[in-house]
Amino acid sequence: MARLLIKKGADTEVAMTANATRFITPLTFQALTGRPVSCRSFDSSDEDVMAHISLAARTEALVIVPATANIIAKMAMGIADDFLTTLCLAVTSPKIVCPAMNVRMFQNPVVQENLRRLQGFGAIVVMPGCGDLACGETGPGRLAELPEIIEAIKSALTVKSLAGKKVLVSAGPTREMIDPVRFISNRSTGKMGFAMAAEAHRRGARVFLVSGPVTTPRPMGVTVVEVTTAVEMRQAVLDLAQDADVVVKAAAVSDYAPAEQYAQKVKKGLDEETLRLIKNPDILAELGRHKGRRLLVGFAAETEDLLAHAREKMINKNLDLIVANDVSRPGAGFAVDTNIVKLLYPSGRIDDIPLKSKEEVARDIWDRIVELPAPRGPIQ
Repeated sequence: MARLLIKKGADTEVAMTANATRFITPLTFQALTGRPVSCRSFDSSDEDVMAHISLAARTEALVIVPATANIIAKMAMGIADDFLTTLCLAVTSPKIVCPAMNVRMFQNPVVQENLRRLQGFGAIVVMPGCGDLACGETGPGRLAELPEIIEAIKSALTVKSLAGKKVLVSAGPTREMIDPVRFISNRSTGKMGFAMAAEAHRRGARVFLVSGPVTTPRPMGVTVVEVTTAVEMRQAVLDLAQDADVVVKAAAVSDYAPAEQYAQKVKKGLDEETLRLIKNPDILAELGRHKGRRLLVGFAAETEDLLAHAREKMINKNLDLIVANDVSRPGAGFAVDTNIVKLLYPSGRIDDIPLKSKEEVARDIWDRIVELPAPRGPIQ
């Protein structure tokens, strides 16, 4: 956990209980973080005798991992009998509690009541997973996966600029079947759309993600609707868009589908074959025609004349913002974790977002979206 936080650029300091030091030495954490480890409340050798107060003042998130039944009880009752519990009382920033213990201990009504009490005080509880435990038993009680804890920290540190809003995001490719084993598709992995959905959730929105076939891990806390074809995506998007406040169409929808789908695998035949295609529905254009009071954001993946093509798409589809990227540029195409984009507005304004991780790009895009004025009403 400490390594992950440091890798992600967080200034990480460690405070330990006396029992924790029997499992892993403070020196290990000091070597990992490059910072002193706080263990005892009063130590005449300490230069800062009020260390729990000074550490609390610079703490932006306090993460108790793993949280035992004992520390949970102390936090719930306001007991401060060592450095960590004293620190807990002094910290006013978000607290993330990650329980880990024997299944019967976790299910004990006292522990459950203490967790509810902490949540009532505003603490974020990352519930444990279910599986084999160190004691040999099986059930809920094992520490949540570290990516889940990291996501809880990110969410706790994110301003809830979308609280009370419903956000719909589409992502990934569609597949148009030729026969049971062949299809028309594209190279989209859904990473940019998934990053947009994850960031919206961190900002407090109720998020629905309509996704084509991808292997990208699902964003936590997001309702995912899986589809395959463009027709299936259209139906799911239109259903969910009815009461959405913001719709972000990041999916790479196939423009065409085979006119005929074969029930069995087509065998190799002539040296040349002709595949007749029919046009798929234009989901984004349909949303633009019936936009109402929704904010509508589109994406344009191009290989030439980026600004001209993106501007034309923005106008033709009645968008409030379009995110354009040249997928032929290194670091900005499909199946990579970074992106380089330009944001185009109906006013003619253009914002450049340089090479960044898709998570950071999603954050920048949402910063712009929340500043957009709401559409005045249905387009006549």
